[in-house]
Amino acid sequence: MVQMLEHQLGRVRDVFQSRFGTPDLTIRAPGRVNLIGEHTDYNEGFVFPVAIDREVVISARRRDDSEVRLYSVNYDQADSFDLGRIDKVAPGTGAPTWSNYVRGILSVFQDAGHKLGGFEAVLEGNVPQGAGLSSSAALEVATGTLLKHLFHLDLDGKQIALLGQRAENVFVGVQCGIMDQFISALGQRDHALMIDCRSLDYRAVPLHLGAKGASIVIVDSKVKRGLVDSKYNERRAECQEAVERLRELLGRPMIKSLRDVTLSDLDHVGSRLPHPVHARALHVVSENARVLKSVEALEAGDLDRFGSLMNQSHESLKSDFEVSCPEIDLLVSLARGVTGTYGSRITGGGFGGCTVSL
Repeated sequence: MVQMLEHQLGRVRDVFQSRFGTPDLTIRAPGRVNLIGEHTDYNEGFVFPVAIDREVVISARRRDDSEVRLYSVNYDQADSFDLGRIDKVAPGTGAPTWSNYVRGILSVFQDAGHKLGGFEAVLEGNVPQGAGLSSSAALEVATGTLLKHLFHLDLDGKQIALLGQRAENVFVGVQCGIMDQFISALGQRDHALMIDCRSLDYRAVPLHLGAKGASIVIVDSKVKRGLVDSKYNERRAECQEAVERLRELLGRPMIKSLRDVTLSDLDHVGSRLPHPVHARALHVVSENARVLKSVEALEAGDLDRFGSLMNQSHESLKSDFEVSCPEIDLLVSLARGVTGTYGSRITGGGFGGCTVSL
């Protein structure tokens, strides 16, 4: 795997050399898989992702003007624009829409007061797109990290992650939470990252999988989904509706998100919530509890317990949050039938994508 990653680095540098000359630097950022804690991030809850051995690589060189020239190895497409006029590319216009993620990062960096200049860049990624492994976050974090080093900006990984999230929210138009950018910017080898999406506190948790001969296995269903066009934003709106209704039903105006709601609260007033709002809330509230229990299980070396919680998470995502699909359910069922599988579940935004198994 290390050889494959090094090969990608060399290929991107070679393509840059052939198109632009010698690059100033080469940056890479990984995709991620979420072990447990799905659709909790934008509800100010808890998530538990790991970085994976798939990544986005960018080679770049500064220019003396304000022009940005991009080339995507994956799409064999070029794009160029001026920093003074960064417009969002609309589908069907003939311009490459993949560049919106780079344009978005440049836009929010400038809005935040960071002084940028023109540059040339060659990009390539091997994170499967539309698979729920955060290819977009990897591109955003790689671009943000590139700008930090290319223009000597005083930014840490957390700040780059937050700017990446803002680019996806306000420029690309996907109301994602913070998890994807956080793990891409802050992930550590052989650790998962426990993230509190309200306080933005995080800590690396050792996996210790090797001692038990265990591995994290990702299977791509090949069912593609685009978050902008999917029901992702609809689910987010349903969660917000649950918050507003529960605030009134429970008489607790201090409820800001489903993070502030307990299973006891739902037992008390859940029958007064319309379907599917109650089901959406039930998933998020129970999933937050599962994440906390999962971290405890992993730290105790109890992989059986961890796997059981992964299985419970999938059933909740399938029945309550309704973001699975027949192909994913089949893969989960097949994985659970394999001797040695502790647990298996859908991962990512849903409506296709990948499964993650332990």
